Amino acid sequence: MTDSMNDEVYDDLALERIVKDHFGFKADIDKVIVRQVSVSPTAEATVFLTNKKQLLVYIHAQSKLQLGDIKKIIARMGMKAELYLPPKGRPDYFDAIGREKFREVFPGRTHVTDHDIMFYRTLAVYNPALVLISEIKRGEISEYNRDTRGNWRVAAKFAYRRIKTS
Repeated sequence: MTDSMNDEVYDDLALERIVKDHFGFKADIDKVIVRQVSVSPTAEATVFLTNKKQLLVYIHAQSKLQLGDIKKIIARMGMKAELYLPPKGRPDYFDAIGREKFREVFPGRTHVTDHDIMFYRTLAVYNPALVLISEIKRGEISEYNRDTRGNWRVAAKFAYRRIKTS
C-alpha cells in the first residue's frame, strides 16, 4: 500500500515539474481526481486540483495531437475548457500557427483577422496539452473505453464549477 502511495507522490511531483517546465505554469497539486485514464486509443489524461482550487487536465499521447483533438477530448470527458495553456514562452503559439497555416492555404491574403484563423488554430500541434477547466458538466469525468457503447464511460464523479471573481 505504501509503495503505491509513494509512486503517486512521485507521479505528482513529476507532473508538477512537467507542467512548470513545458507550460511555465506553477501547479501545486492538491488532489488528483483521475490519474492517467485513457482518452483515446493512444492518449492518457490526468485531472487534478491545485492548492488554488484550479482544475487542470494534463493530456499526453504517443501519437500527434492537435488543438482540435484536445478540444474534442475535453468535451467528451464531460468538461468545459476555460483556457488551453500554450507552451512556455510562446503566449501567442496557437495564433501564430493559425496564421502560418492560413497563409499556406491563402498566400495572397495580406489582411488576416482572428476570425479568419479560427479554424487554422485548431491545427496547431498540442502534445502534451494542459487545459484549465471551468466546469464539469454533469458532475462526471468520462474516460475512453472502446468496449462500451459510445466508447466512453464514467471514470469518476466530481462536481466542479469555477466562479469568476474580479
